[in-house]
Amino acid sequence: MRRLLIIALVVVSAAAAQNRKIVVTGQFAPMATELQTAAPGLTVVGATEKDLAQQIADADAIFGTITPELMRAQKKLKWVQIYSAGAENYMFPEFVNSPIVLTNCKIVQGPNIADHAMALLLTLTRGMYQAIPLKSREEWLRGKYPFTTIELTDKTAVIIGLGGIGTQIAQRARAFGMRVLAVDPKDIPITTMVERIVTPDRLNDVLPQADVVFMSAPHTKETEGMMGMAQFGMMKKGSYFIAVSRGKTYDSNALVKALDEKRLAGAGLDVTNPEPLPKGHPLWKFENVIITPHIAGGSDLVQGRRMALFKENLRRFVAGKTLLNVVDKQKGY
Repeated sequence: MRRLLIIALVVVSAAAAQNRKIVVTGQFAPMATELQTAAPGLTVVGATEKDLAQQIADADAIFGTITPELMRAQKKLKWVQIYSAGAENYMFPEFVNSPIVLTNCKIVQGPNIADHAMALLLTLTRGMYQAIPLKSREEWLRGKYPFTTIELTDKTAVIIGLGGIGTQIAQRARAFGMRVLAVDPKDIPITTMVERIVTPDRLNDVLPQADVVFMSAPHTKETEGMMGMAQFGMMKKGSYFIAVSRGKTYDSNALVKALDEKRLAGAGLDVTNPEPLPKGHPLWKFENVIITPHIAGGSDLVQGRRMALFKENLRRFVAGKTLLNVVDKQKGY
């Protein structure tokens, strides 16, 4: 009898899966067949921009995007899987107030973005930004050029946002012998990587201790402009600012002022506000500001981690289990 019951449950599960449709958009649309192998019985289809509204009409889930127009076109959507860690572009009322589950790629991109954050810092602290331009001039100026060469050992890193990216930055900073402090609203257990974690209302308490501030917090109403004029003014002279999450989390004008006043020794920015950074913006003029065009999220391994996450979430969706990387739509992360 028990065996018959198990067989019946499997048949019911398979039947339920066959009635579910997943729409995959953008860069992963050509991989719909591969994704379907993760949960046999599902209907997984790749959609183009032209037929997306039509495809979503009877879809149970969509991978890639959700917009007000698509919300009006869907009839039974239960789940949206986005390709990015940041979810601010999807926080419109019709979606936020719906029961549709949102999942993101917050942990998937942690290692590569953390690598990029450290690369920006090391480019500044080891004088690479001064040395690299000399190569095109074929100049060997050892002992004749004021290269900045700062060691990270025993320096203090303050990481704003100890999520999927921030924890990876903490791991790398600790490996360089740095003391690590963090700022995060969540109740996170202390680890061997992080000496102290404070809530955002205590940000100003730890900023004066920072030799480098890493901004890795998501963009929400609470984090917009979190690093402002007062905060940059509290940073110690000769410190660094590195931003790899979202440009709106810091005040660009305040950063320019801190650089003009030579309070900061430099800044490394993969994200800016506005973005792209327009020609003529004051941040372009500083030799000690490294700017990369929002490329920290890419790597040779990140797509494989994304696919692994997508497949696992598809299996969980079919089985009725809790999905990975669920976003709190009211908080925005």
